[in-house]
Amino acid sequence: MEFGEFADAAAKIEALSADTEITERVTTLFGAAGSDLPVIARFVQGRVFPAWASRTLDIGPNYCYEAIARAAGTNVSAADVEDRLADVGDIGEVAASYEFGGQQGLGAFASGGTTDSNDLTVAEVADELDGLAAAEGAGSQDRKIDALFGLFNRASSEEARYLARIVLSEMRIGVGEGTVRDATAAAFDVPVEAVERALQVSNDYGEVARVARDEGEAGLAAMDLELGRPVQAMLAQAGTVTDALDDWDEAAVEWKFDGARVQVHYDPSGLDWEAEDGTGGGNSLDSDDETDAREVAVFSRNMEDVTDALPEVVEHVREHLDAPAILDGEVVATDDGDPLPFQEVLRRFRRKHDVAQAREQVELDLFAFDCLHAAGEDLLRSPLAARHDRLESILSAGVSSLWVTDDSEEIAAVEAEALDAGHEGIMLKDPESTYSPGRRGKNWLKRKPDVETLDLVVTGAEWGEGRRANFLGTFLLSARTGDEDGRADGFETIGKVATGITDEELADLTELLEPHVRTQDGQDVEIAPTVVFEVGYEEIQQSPTYSSGYALRFPRFVSVREDKDPEDADSLARVERLADQQ
Repeated sequence: MEFGEFADAAAKIEALSADTEITERVTTLFGAAGSDLPVIARFVQGRVFPAWASRTLDIGPNYCYEAIARAAGTNVSAADVEDRLADVGDIGEVAASYEFGGQQGLGAFASGGTTDSNDLTVAEVADELDGLAAAEGAGSQDRKIDALFGLFNRASSEEARYLARIVLSEMRIGVGEGTVRDATAAAFDVPVEAVERALQVSNDYGEVARVARDEGEAGLAAMDLELGRPVQAMLAQAGTVTDALDDWDEAAVEWKFDGARVQVHYDPSGLDWEAEDGTGGGNSLDSDDETDAREVAVFSRNMEDVTDALPEVVEHVREHLDAPAILDGEVVATDDGDPLPFQEVLRRFRRKHDVAQAREQVELDLFAFDCLHAAGEDLLRSPLAARHDRLESILSAGVSSLWVTDDSEEIAAVEAEALDAGHEGIMLKDPESTYSPGRRGKNWLKRKPDVETLDLVVTGAEWGEGRRANFLGTFLLSARTGDEDGRADGFETIGKVATGITDEELADLTELLEPHVRTQDGQDVEIAPTVVFEVGYEEIQQSPTYSSGYALRFPRFVSVREDKDPEDADSLARVERLADQQ
């Protein structure tokens, strides 16, 4: 398919408002996609790679602006692109406002040796972006800009609109994961339930669409979890003991750890998984032993490969796990067995170098609480209690305890023990519940006795003053809009936070956020929605000051949620629900 055809379809979808009409348009697009179907199923969501893959383009907004400016002509600079973006608010609209096709340079003929926009195909765009993602080492950013320049230089205005959005993961045409699921089912006449299950075990919308078309319902049913390929974590919502005992005959109770969620994959015969650079790989713990280095893979909550940063988790799994398995759990920082704050865990997750030194400073323990796969058997549809029994049978140490009871006093005693041990509180789960990757529902409830927090996306900031003049010091926070379980289709502001942050943390936050700055006006900067803050607050109030219609009273910075992507942040629907419950 020519990329112009895809862009035309995307424009028609964007012009629609009704969900049913959008799904019908996507259904038609999938039916006409041919061999490009897997790519198109990702592109309509603003994805370049499968959702499970650790690979990213690693292109910040400024590099995209530079590529657009070079393709637009010698009289256009990246600053001009940024200024126009500040006026219109959409990088796609900005890209579409320029006329491309006449510029020469290293990237001008990178995609096939011609500047004829009609020759730009979906496959070529996918291949160029794949090569761009693989660029690393000295000069890699220049090569990435050259590659993007080559693509924009071949693009028509409408093609440039959607190319820019895909590159920056800001498609914004109203197509979420649910739309792709339903369109796949409709386009290839398979049950939605079959598509849903295949997505849960594969986390690959492109592959599921291909299988639905080529192999039908039987092919979807044959798709299973794959060791080395992460799936989305099942999620919890806030709840109470009363909620649990009212809804279930009994409640399964676990300690709630103040750590980072991990998914552990283990296969002593070797894993088949993709490293960040797109190659097959594993951790470098035993660089001289290729087989051992591929036995264990550890993924964060947002499915980022963190294996090399957590060597003690790798060692623990090798020593105590007796069968090929996929485990769900929490990694907790400890000091002589006592838990340390969540921020200590994140310092380890960030490490790509000097891991041994970091390990001496911060010790990590694995607490596994669920088992998704064991010894060749997928367990997603097994009850929680049965999955935990299986976990205990294959993992000889590091298994989180599970109490099943209908006694509220016993639950209170478990909670008291958790708090006395320095943990956050308890989790309440339906013992009969299945495991639903990526779903947040009433089968898992989190109960914390301390102040409520929200995970919010940073969309702006202000430079500080005085001794903090070189740091971003006040941060604009936004809640995501869209379905409770779907991808974000926008963000609405809800407040600013400037308290609870040390000078050292401000320096780290400035370094973290500066690459994502879109525009700057005096002290105010706009930031691409990339980083998630956990923020405590005293109360949610209605307010006309922010676009969400709400404001946080006495907001306080708690931590950076490096384990969460913007689509995992709290939704405006949750904000509204919490405000109603006050």
